[in-house]
Amino acid sequence: MSTTSESSRSYAPAAGLEPLRAKSGWIIALGIVYVIAGFVALGSVVFATVVTVFVVGIMMLIAGAAEVINAFQIKTWGKFLLWLLLGVLYIVAGFVTFENPLLAAALLTLLLGFSLVASGIMRIVLAFSMKEGKPWLWVALSGMITLLLGLVILAHWPVSGLYILGLFLGIDLIIAGASWIGIGFGLRRRA
Repeated sequence: MSTTSESSRSYAPAAGLEPLRAKSGWIIALGIVYVIAGFVALGSVVFATVVTVFVVGIMMLIAGAAEVINAFQIKTWGKFLLWLLLGVLYIVAGFVTFENPLLAAALLTLLLGFSLVASGIMRIVLAFSMKEGKPWLWVALSGMITLLLGLVILAHWPVSGLYILGLFLGIDLIIAGASWIGIGFGLRRRA
């Protein structure tokens, strides 16, 4: 037996979507902008790679400044020096990315390749340690694809450093844009 308060609670999430439904056109427009930006990035992957490296450099500068500020909040000299050194290293790394963005892209791509290889191996090991009945095959397939992608990146390194980050950025923008467009149309359909 359900009471009125229980039935009104079951519709609460749908009521929370009402402000989003009113903005579904803007959500679709945002998705279209993402898709266009993704295709622009795919059209010039080297430029997109450089832009990605600059964004990473900016984040390193911000993180370095935050670490230096945090160092002055520390009361003991040993920890102060460690935090200060960490912040200075971040700032130096940020400036190095601006000084030579293609070298930074090559290093980031190398790190990405090794990370994908390690992640792929871990997923394959995880898949074979799963019990029967669980989706171990999908985990193994995901691990093999990730491992192969990492090996392809490493096999073509350092040349892959020119285009991989831009390629991934373009693909990510297109997928995110398609998702926003789907959400926008989904909100309209439920209205």
